[in-house]
This record gives sequence, C-alpha cells and structure tokens, in this order.
Amino acid sequence: MIKYSILLLLLATILLSSCKPVKQSAKEDWQTIFNGKDLTGWDIKITKHPLNENYRSTFLVADSILRVSYKDYQKFDDQFGHLYYQTPLSYYKLQFQYRFTGNHLQDAPGYADRNSGIMLHSQSAESVELNQTFPVSLEMQLMSSNGKDPQATGNLCTPGTEVYINGKPLEGHCINAVSKTYNKDVWVNAAIEVYGDSVIRHIIETDTVLTYSKPTIGGGFVGGTYNWAVAHISDSLQWINKAGTPLKEGYIALQAESQPIDFKNIKLLNLVGCMDTTAKNYKDYFIKADNTKCRY
Repeated sequence: MIKYSILLLLLATILLSSCKPVKQSAKEDWQTIFNGKDLTGWDIKITKHPLNENYRSTFLVADSILRVSYKDYQKFDDQFGHLYYQTPLSYYKLQFQYRFTGNHLQDAPGYADRNSGIMLHSQSAESVELNQTFPVSLEMQLMSSNGKDPQATGNLCTPGTEVYINGKPLEGHCINAVSKTYNKDVWVNAAIEVYGDSVIRHIIETDTVLTYSKPTIGGGFVGGTYNWAVAHISDSLQWINKAGTPLKEGYIALQAESQPIDFKNIKLLNLVGCMDTTAKNYKDYFIKADNTKCRY
C-alpha cells in the first residue's frame, strides 16, 4: 500500500512538472503622451502659419496642463489650430481629461462657442496645407453647456470622411452622442477606443456615448457649400480620387477652434504589438500583430 501511494505521488509530480505554466493576463502598458512640461512629441499646425509655428502661444503648458489659449489674440481671423501627436496609430485606446474655460473669440464662428475636439485617423501635420482649416479626419467633438440648455458631448464630425452608424451611412456632417450635459470649468473624463477601420467608440466618464464603423475618406469635405475649396485645400482632386478608401490609421490631434480648453492626463494604450506568445514582450490584449517588435 505504501509502495502504491509513492507510485501515485511520483506520477502526479511528473505530470505537474510537464505542464506549462498558464500565462496570466498582461498588465496594460498605458503610455503618458503629454509629459506635463512641454510639447515634446507633438507638432503644431495653425491655419495661415507654417508647421510648428505656435502663433501667439496658442498651445501652452502650465501647471502640468496642456492649454489652448487665446489670451494673446486680438481676433481669431479663422486661424484654426491643431496639435498633432507625432506617432501614427491604428488600434488603440486613448484616455484624457478636459475642461472648457473662458470665452471664445468674438469674431470666431458661432458654432465654435464652447466647442473643441480631438481628431482621429487624421492626416499628418506635415501634409496639411498652409491655409487649410481642418485636417481630413474624424472628430470627437467636445462641447459644454451654456448653463441653461442640455448639450451633448463626445459627438462626431467628419471633415473629409464618412462613417456608418447602426449599419447605415451617416447622413450629414455631425451627429450628437447620447451623453450627459457638462458645464464650463468642470473636468470631464473622456476616452476613445479605435479599432482600425472597423469600430470606433466615444466614451464620456463611464458611458459609451457613440459607436460608429467603416470610416473612409469622402463626403465632399463637410458637404454643402463647405467644400474642399472653402477648406482651402488646393489639391482637392487627390482626396476626391481617394473617396471610399478605408481609414485604417492616422494621427491624433487636439483642436484649437477659438474656444479656450484645457487637457491633462493624456494616456495611450497601443493595441498593436508582438503577438508571438513565446516572446518576452507578448501582451494578450494586443489586437493587431506587429511581430517586428518581438523580443526573445
């Protein structure tokens, strides 16, 4: 009986030693892409100004906050600005906090009051023309209330792009999200989930407020009278010929649209990486493989 027990114990030991350990779910490797000190890693493009001219300190850093500021402006004069993160992205999650402050400039378009946003799958800063107003992109539109009326935030606008919502093409240029109302001077938590040219989600606080799919180039820039020429895109033919092309990747850009706004805690989780399970840097949350990054 003792010999039989020893034999069973020995057999169990052999079986256990031959089993590979189960890999636990990897801790998500979120990257802070705004360092809280300066604009390292970002490019500036403001309408009517060359690349990386930070006209009248439109984008500045103070108290670990990235600020869109108009304190040194006399007038807006259609000088739309965008601050581009320098790395193109395709599958990723983005988290940030924002708050609206102050008042928009008097000569700015009325729609820009309490209005800003983050551009997704954008063309690069380098490819934006000198007088171009907005990049070809998908905009997560951020808005705040006038203090009286309800106002959705986390909306979608589509300069030079088209999407599907609930399986149907979006009609028009913008669509409101289903969100709560937030006033000025209140920090709001926001997030975006981007899965290439398949699905994109806008999240405000803990609520998914908008979901869309199949982003492509097209739509006559904004549509109606606001066409490629009005957007000061001289080579509109290049974009017209790309109509229907899937938007699989692009750049993130923070918007400066005449309304002061603050951003902080901007964090990125890249979902592209090594998907070889034998590699040291394999992560089980990666969705798209780039095995050139694998380390062994």
